Amino acid sequence: MVLALLGVWSSVAVVWFDLVDYDNVIGKLSAYDADGDGDFDVEDAKVLLGNTQLENLGGNLKAALKEHLRMIHEKIEAKKIASMALAEVRSILAKEEDERQFVNALELKRQEAAQKAQEMLEAQFRKEKDEEERKQEEKREARENKREAKKEKVEKESLEELGEAEKAAQGAIGGGKGRETEDTKKKKPKLLNKFEKTIKTEIDAAEKLRKKGKVEEAVRAFETLVLQYPQSPRCRYGKALAEDGLAEKMLSNDMLQKAIATYKEASELPNATPDLIKATLKKRAERQQFLGRMRGALATLEKLVQIFPEDVALKNDLGVAHLLIGDNKSAKRVYEEVLAVAPSDGFAKVHYGFILKSENKIAESIPFLRDGLESGDPGTDDGRFYFHLGDALQRMGDDSAYKWYERGHQRGHFASVWQRSLYNVDGLKAQPWWTPKDTGYMDLVKTLERNWRIIRDEALSVMDKTTSLFVPEEENLREKGEWGQFTLWQQGKKAGESCRSVPKTCGLLERYPEATGCKRGQIKFSVMQPGTHVWPHTGPTNCRLRMHLGLVIPKTGCKIRCTNDTRAWEEGKVLIFDDSFEHEVWQDADSYRLIFIVDVWHPELTQYQRQTLSPI
Repeated sequence: MVLALLGVWSSVAVVWFDLVDYDNVIGKLSAYDADGDGDFDVEDAKVLLGNTQLENLGGNLKAALKEHLRMIHEKIEAKKIASMALAEVRSILAKEEDERQFVNALELKRQEAAQKAQEMLEAQFRKEKDEEERKQEEKREARENKREAKKEKVEKESLEELGEAEKAAQGAIGGGKGRETEDTKKKKPKLLNKFEKTIKTEIDAAEKLRKKGKVEEAVRAFETLVLQYPQSPRCRYGKALAEDGLAEKMLSNDMLQKAIATYKEASELPNATPDLIKATLKKRAERQQFLGRMRGALATLEKLVQIFPEDVALKNDLGVAHLLIGDNKSAKRVYEEVLAVAPSDGFAKVHYGFILKSENKIAESIPFLRDGLESGDPGTDDGRFYFHLGDALQRMGDDSAYKWYERGHQRGHFASVWQRSLYNVDGLKAQPWWTPKDTGYMDLVKTLERNWRIIRDEALSVMDKTTSLFVPEEENLREKGEWGQFTLWQQGKKAGESCRSVPKTCGLLERYPEATGCKRGQIKFSVMQPGTHVWPHTGPTNCRLRMHLGLVIPKTGCKIRCTNDTRAWEEGKVLIFDDSFEHEVWQDADSYRLIFIVDVWHPELTQYQRQTLSPI
């Protein structure tokens, strides 16, 4: 019985558990083959154990074998299913690997395309930069040629005047030969002291290198002279000039700082001539201003005025230095002192008139601005003075304003009588009113118009009387009335605190860099109360366009004029104009007017220009 059961379960173990070598086990049991059929089975067990004992066992063994076969079949089926599942898994994995390789290939192509696009963009950027630098160089050369031509003209006229004076003098003394006097020729500054005249040849050789543009060699030559003659102010001044030239060539602020320090050293050395001290400190102040060191420049000019108190030109420069740090009060005092001793000084007049106008003393400013411009004195031919004189005349209702605007245009300060911005890029398309299609910013306009109610509701939420975040307009553009603004972006910088108050509006604008990145513009809400009039005025630059989205617009009484074309706002609609052209606003309705202002880059500006233009 044990042997019979062993035979059965050994086969189960072989098939189901894969634990027993079936052939080996059965081979050993064949020794008990009782019926001679070549294997050990139930019949053999009957012979060995007796038929009677195994009758019942036979039935049980048949059932066990049947169950055994069923289990084997299930095992086989399970293995088939497992094999199929494994094949399916392998197939899925293979597909996934193919897909992964395909995605990787696509990503590689995308990266290659992106790199190629970046290279093309950088190439275009470099091309635009080179073109811009070429244009700037041409402008510099044109300005230099113009200055030289003007200088030659002035010199020619001066010589002609001197010639006429000499002829008159000759006639007065009976035709005798005229003699050039100290008064009839321009004095050359005396930069050399007594000792330096003995080394003039060496100084001139180093100076010749500087004037030829060989600034590195000039720096070395003057450094050698300073080592040889450490107490020579002229050698030190030459070194400063050479370092200044090298700083310009290298575009190096560090080198310019070194030159500024050397200018100071030269001015403080003993035996420096008055002319050299004046030239050195004037140059130092100029370079300090160039670096933005306005207070340092002011201190240098104050020192100059202390040394040369009778020099009106230096006082005029000191007044400008005060203006550059926003100290109009001190500047006004300086120009009053100048005009007390030189009442016809045109430079002092235009600056004094400018200060009076900034104090809103409109009528008082006009004669100073006008007389200063008419003087033609150096430093008076400036677009800002034409701008402010015309503006003052307009506010006084004097139509002669346009005569001065025309004169400013003829002098090259304004693009036209209407377009009077002062910080411009040449060649940009100029028209007062624009359509969305003209700008190329159709998507931005559609976004504003589709979401105008959301924008309006957020604006109204910050207009609450008790918690209003709007601040009054501060540019002195109103004749009368109330005009409040709430700014979200200024000079391309986001006002985070403001945007937290109107998150949906700011969220809508985030994807439009032509607006949020416009360093020469603003994005703001503007609310104007009834009875407000905004003077005719122009914006500062032609580099931007201004969009007005109507949010709350009274049915009548609100209008805007740009040049000679007057229009009105509509709720949910965008008006676009170039605010470098003269424009004017009236609010004569019975309730407030609320608009959303979005400045955008002029569409013709290159990417390089947008990145490098200074903020306004």
